[in-house]
Amino acid sequence: MSIPFLKGHGTENDFVILPDPDNALGLTPTAVALLCDRRAGLGADGVLHVVRSAAHPEAKGMAADAEWFMDYRNGDGSIAEMCGNGVRVFARYLQHAGHVTEGDLAVATRGGVKTVHIAKDGDITVGMGSARLPEGEVTVSVGDHTWPARNVNMGNPHAVAFVADLAHAGDLYSPPPFSPPSAYPEGVNVEFVVDRGPRHVAMRVHERGSGETRSCGTGACAVAVATARRDGADPAVTGTPATYTVDVPGGRLVITERPDGEIEMTGPAVIVAEGEIDAEWLENATR
Repeated sequence: MSIPFLKGHGTENDFVILPDPDNALGLTPTAVALLCDRRAGLGADGVLHVVRSAAHPEAKGMAADAEWFMDYRNGDGSIAEMCGNGVRVFARYLQHAGHVTEGDLAVATRGGVKTVHIAKDGDITVGMGSARLPEGEVTVSVGDHTWPARNVNMGNPHAVAFVADLAHAGDLYSPPPFSPPSAYPEGVNVEFVVDRGPRHVAMRVHERGSGETRSCGTGACAVAVATARRDGADPAVTGTPATYTVDVPGGRLVITERPDGEIEMTGPAVIVAEGEIDAEWLENATR
């Protein structure tokens, strides 16, 4: 027996895509971690498990609004609420498979139903919802350096630190320590940010459960919001949208925060390969 898969990326945040409309795969954390292993498996930052909402217990309540559920898993096998780059790649897969065409669609995630627009020029825009800005001071550290960070929640938690040089973030193999521990009881995605120009920044990120990745969509949104507030821009107050260009190691994303609080992320998504996984290998390797 074999299991079909595809490989895709959004600004080089890469994913193994597992089409499973009826939710028939027994997808364990060990299996996910093996598939994402860059030496022993297929290699990826995470897994996009493609399931019809009506077939998944966590998504049945969203089935009336979104036919498809993005059951996203981090590279270490843990479950995540959302993945912004993943939603774009998920939508590109649905288009590739003939389930949707150019235009608008809805995707169910653990962070709620996300609106998606597939443009004729190839870019995909995702409505990422609104940001929450929890109160309280937070710091993050790398080696002897400690910086204040902005706590931003995009359906998953982020700590955004502005630094003088992205090299100060270190290798980002291990989660940067943060304080106080109570700010992020389940861990956090940490973004390090430098200015590149007016409404233009660059970032590096340690993604919770994956290590440093080439891009993070929810992280780019958190960075845009944190930068806007640092710059004194709040669309809810001014009535004017705030748009920031966010460079990531794998490319470029454009983030717009609207006066109603909705955040839109625009960027590319690419399917690069498809094939079959030996089911017996996967079963034996994860026993």
